[in-house]
Amino acid sequence: MLQFILRRVISGVILVAVVSTATFFMAHLAIGDPTVGLLGASATPAQMATLAEKIGTDQPLITQYLHWASNAVTGNFGDSWRNFQPVSTQIGLKLPVTLSVVTFAILLTALFGALLGITTGLRPGTMIDRALQWLSVILFALPGFWVALVLVITFAVQLKWFPAIGYVQPQVSLGGWFRSLVLPGVSLALGAVVMVASQLRNALVETSQQDYVRTLRSRGLSSARVTLHMVRNAAPVSLTILALMFVGLLGGAVVVERIFALPGIGDLTTSSSQNGDIPILLGITVVTVAFVVLVNLVLDLVLGWINPKARLS
Repeated sequence: MLQFILRRVISGVILVAVVSTATFFMAHLAIGDPTVGLLGASATPAQMATLAEKIGTDQPLITQYLHWASNAVTGNFGDSWRNFQPVSTQIGLKLPVTLSVVTFAILLTALFGALLGITTGLRPGTMIDRALQWLSVILFALPGFWVALVLVITFAVQLKWFPAIGYVQPQVSLGGWFRSLVLPGVSLALGAVVMVASQLRNALVETSQQDYVRTLRSRGLSSARVTLHMVRNAAPVSLTILALMFVGLLGGAVVVERIFALPGIGDLTTSSSQNGDIPILLGITVVTVAFVVLVNLVLDLVLGWINPKARLS
């Protein structure tokens, strides 16, 4: 097991290094001279030269990369080019907002995806099974921002059950914090719930046709125990989809945070892209990829626990 974890950690570190390096060079090539975006078109050459010296862009690109990478290894992503505040501090302020929304959406996805998937997988061809298939088609066809707007109009503007915009810190009001997560979390989770439920349903239908299921039933095991064995063998597919959903929801949070005016990573990414603030973008990239690696590591450990053969692959 230790070698299994070590291999995953090493591959994760390599992935973070490759993605951050590629992002560094692509961002500099795409943005070009960042002093123009930071100072505006009316800036004088002297002002641009002074800022370039201050942020280090007057150095060769490879020198800039080596300086950034040597600091990033220790967790120091430098200072923002826009407000000269530490990148790690700004990400630390925004990250809890995004993680709160995404975690809430993942919990909804896991709970309702499992309920729908098990219900339809054990009774294929029923009315609820057909309804889930139609719902999958409809939700995949609807734009995510449109769903979010409908939720705001219905549950915030008309019914006034939840706030339309804004975020409440949990230390300020736990109830207010939960209410501020409901609409963004639901808008993120709707499509993911249907996908997880569909994958679990298909896996259960396939599992129910296996020989070992008929053997378990012939031995007189209760329906609950047989179902438990089936769910355990069908779970890896759904868990893999759920991990992929986490990555997708991190990307979808950018749009949702703009709609619900949430001060999260998505808002910080958008503003930094518009201003050419490369240190912020690089810090967000490293943190995001690190979370993706962590989620995949946890997924591998869970799959290894469910199926020991997975540790050998």
